[in-house]
Amino acid sequence: MKILLCIGLGGFFGSIARYGMTVGIQHWTGGGRLGDFPVGTLAVNLLGCLVLGFLGHLLSERFEMAAEIRFALTVGFIGAFTTFSTYAYETLALAKEGEHLFAWLNLLGSNALGLFAVWGGYRLGGLI
Repeated sequence: MKILLCIGLGGFFGSIARYGMTVGIQHWTGGGRLGDFPVGTLAVNLLGCLVLGFLGHLLSERFEMAAEIRFALTVGFIGAFTTFSTYAYETLALAKEGEHLFAWLNLLGSNALGLFAVWGGYRLGGLI
């Protein structure tokens, strides 16, 4: 139960950080987009990937940390900040473990099927 509370607390702050960064980028770029490109989303996703990779290495290779803090930072904060970072980290982990086929399947499947699912959800939303 303690781990779940820590994840929730990290998620609370991660979602606020995501919102704050998106608003900041929108202000900085004069609307949050350069043309039709979603700069804020890209920046959040890339920063989340960078931070999760950094924390993943530190927490698995260099430092021992209580599970509650580790989960609050990774699953909670970064997970709420961007789930894209988790997907990217897991794909890298598969590749590092020599599971290249699964890494490619995750990469291609998540992108293609994710785009298809968004399209399908959009279409379903139009039926209501």
